[in-house]
Amino acid sequence: MTPLNCSDCGRELGPSALACPACHALVHANDLRQRAADAERAERDGDLPSAREQWTAALALLPADTHQSAAIQQHLESIVRRIHETAPDTATGEREGRPWWWKQLAAAGGVALLLVGKLKFLLLGLTKLTTVASMFAFFAVYWSTYGWPLALGLVVSIYIHEMGHVSMLRSLGIQSAAPIFIPGVGALVMLKQHIADPIVNAKIGLAGPVWGLGAALGALAMYGATGAHIWLAIAKLTGFINLFNLIPVWQLDGSRGLHALTRRDRWILVAVIAAAFMVTGVGLLVIVGAVAAWRAMERETGPGDSLVLTTFVVLVGALSLLASGI
Repeated sequence: MTPLNCSDCGRELGPSALACPACHALVHANDLRQRAADAERAERDGDLPSAREQWTAALALLPADTHQSAAIQQHLESIVRRIHETAPDTATGEREGRPWWWKQLAAAGGVALLLVGKLKFLLLGLTKLTTVASMFAFFAVYWSTYGWPLALGLVVSIYIHEMGHVSMLRSLGIQSAAPIFIPGVGALVMLKQHIADPIVNAKIGLAGPVWGLGAALGALAMYGATGAHIWLAIAKLTGFINLFNLIPVWQLDGSRGLHALTRRDRWILVAVIAAAFMVTGVGLLVIVGAVAAWRAMERETGPGDSLVLTTFVVLVGALSLLASGI
């Protein structure tokens, strides 16, 4: 809780103040020192998740425009990379000795838990008033144009896409606002921290289309189960929207993904986009490929990451097939 007065100069403080407006003293200086000490201790002990948690909590107590905030954010990104690089292999010797049916049961249970967890997470996003209000406004605009079934499918698929970003941000310990829907534009998630690491930024950017692909496949499964053509229309539209987001330009997800790739990786991606166009004939791929080729000729390229490249390639292929209706 913010104290009523600054401990240094006595100036009265607002309820959400992080620094004194008169002397610029940090309001939560003592708490910050304690959290920094706890984080450093956790790092020395090799407990990187706890260190990430402490540094993230410390970041929330600092004004965003301070040097301390920038330094902690940069250190947090380093910790996140180390966590991903040192993630243990789950295939233990004990599991290898179990019968085949046990592995199948464990896999099914893991999938079930994952689906339940994702559903709970998606419902959690609907507790934000700004998200719900903007969703209804967005839905009302497109209802008048496309009818309520397609408008509802569009809203839900975009919401799932945006929650993909939020899920990845949360797993990385990065703060963000709730998704906001903007008619005529789509939706966006505002970050509360600057992301300097191109690979981390790429994973956050591509998480949206990955979840969007899941939404499209879900609609396609409903079409297969019911035969109702509205589900096929939703699947195609969702595929097209997420494919559009892969255009590597401006602040679109594709630009964030491409930023992490080397020149060689980018040309591989261009070749995959060309192949996808020849197979599906989706005209949007001409734009995606042309921009990707232009970006491949840039002087500055990314450090490269095989997971980012593989994710990008799979998304291009799968979303192109969905957008074409194949």
